Amino acid sequence: MKLRSIALSAFATLSLAMAAGAVAQTTVKVGSTPTGSPFTFLDTKTNSIEGVMVDIMKAVGKETGLKVEIEPMAFSALIGSLQSKRIDVISAAMFITPERQKVVAFSDPVYTYGEGLMVPKSDTKEYTSFADMKGMTVGVQVGTAFVKPIQDSGVFKEVKLYDNPPDMMRDVNAGRIQGGFMDYPIAAYTINQNTSGAFGNLRMVKSYKPAVTGSVGIATRKDDTALMNKIDTALKKLKSDGTIDAILKKWGLA
Repeated sequence: MKLRSIALSAFATLSLAMAAGAVAQTTVKVGSTPTGSPFTFLDTKTNSIEGVMVDIMKAVGKETGLKVEIEPMAFSALIGSLQSKRIDVISAAMFITPERQKVVAFSDPVYTYGEGLMVPKSDTKEYTSFADMKGMTVGVQVGTAFVKPIQDSGVFKEVKLYDNPPDMMRDVNAGRIQGGFMDYPIAAYTINQNTSGAFGNLRMVKSYKPAVTGSVGIATRKDDTALMNKIDTALKKLKSDGTIDAILKKWGLA
């Protein structure tokens, strides 16, 4: 009887451990934008959000055992959705800035770049800074780190704010504004993918030197330290084993 009791006890312990393992995989809801190629974008063929930051977050999930669910939303809604607990993580083309660090926690940097300037192809001037664009009407995406420096420069006739990059690009393409500022990799990727499409009349100004350079990171709520520690630990491994480099190369950001 004693042996039988021991066996039953061991079986019960094993069953509990297996049950715990089955529920141990935590689901994290990840906010990503449908307009931010190649970082995040809506793949119309699969009707799902794809891109650099999605691939990186999925790799983090695989490394940590977290189940990743991507939640599409506008860039300007990301931080509010994180704070209201609609999502648990932000994985998009979001700069790590002192202002944002006051309200959310960021992982170690994933990728570094600055703003890019797009103009119609008919405008062949090689702009290098804001000063070269005095009196122009330009656009910038709301919620980005580029808005305040552009507005504060005082050199532009008007600075129009756009909720998403495609609307701004269409206005530059149609001549409704004279130039547009947005994340350089996103702008360059979109234009390169649409050389004969809706944005075929645009060019990136290669001579332009960004006023704001920053790094993209993954964000969590400030009090969610356990989740952030898991993400940072996973990112260190994914950087060291070449996974991050392979993802960047896949999307043309090597």
